[in-house]
Amino acid sequence: MVSKVNMAVDFGGVKMKNPINTASGTFGYGWQFSELMDVSQLGAITTKGCAAEPWPGNPAPRMAEVRGGMMNSVGLQNPGVAAFAAQSGPWLDELSQKGTQVICQVAGHSTEEYVRALEMFCELCPWAAGFEINVSCPNIAAGGIACGSTPEGAGDVMRACRKVTDKPLFVKMAPVRIPEIARALEAEGADGLSVINSIPGMAIDVHTRRSKLSKPTGGLSGPLCHPIAVRMVWEAANAVDIPINGVGGVMTGEDAAEFILAGATCVSVGMANLVDPTASVRILAELEAWAESQGVNDINELIGALEC
Repeated sequence: MVSKVNMAVDFGGVKMKNPINTASGTFGYGWQFSELMDVSQLGAITTKGCAAEPWPGNPAPRMAEVRGGMMNSVGLQNPGVAAFAAQSGPWLDELSQKGTQVICQVAGHSTEEYVRALEMFCELCPWAAGFEINVSCPNIAAGGIACGSTPEGAGDVMRACRKVTDKPLFVKMAPVRIPEIARALEAEGADGLSVINSIPGMAIDVHTRRSKLSKPTGGLSGPLCHPIAVRMVWEAANAVDIPINGVGGVMTGEDAAEFILAGATCVSVGMANLVDPTASVRILAELEAWAESQGVNDINELIGALEC
């Protein structure tokens, strides 16, 4: 059934046929879901982050269920850009030709590592519509502090990466100091922002007195984070003119609609993919139904339409 509402959006130069994206790390490299759903229905997918060289990730256990969400300490395990391009590139190229945009996430532990990985992506993945820089990675040179935890650190990474490519560059933001870091990223040439990454937390097994993960802390995600993410999307949208991708606890079309009303141009489905592998296409249908119920002709009319 054809929607009565135009669902196409422009996320910082990446023209999406609808606002539904997938959150990096929860959708693999896309092809893992291809026998469960028609991935080409989505506006975009964001692939799991890759670095210039393979990363082994953290030891198990790396995921734990908590009330209202989940904890993870995967450690950005990835095969490296070269292996990713060889293994997943042909399928992703075909997906892009079907009209679903492919955004590749770039990982690194330092500005130099981000730049090297991005250079490899640009060389080996010509089908990529844009790149998402994950500035929540720990910066080895700064003693393990996340690269994007300060305006200066985030700005340094963005400035260096901007010199590598003219393709759209987005930044996956840590859930800290959103307005000021967003302004710093915009000033250094970011085309859009993904708000937010998982929230640092802890989950303790009270019977063993040990962390439920192999590390003491991990990233908290899921529905319980959604109201925080909506607030941070609203803060970012009020701080900058570049578009926002809302990320955090999207389980239904109404969750996605909240992000759009708060100022997001598009939204990413994350933990819901792990609960129901077909969640993103259901959420798209629910979002379309909501947009029709609002009596608009174009979903862009609803971006930032919150009435205070």
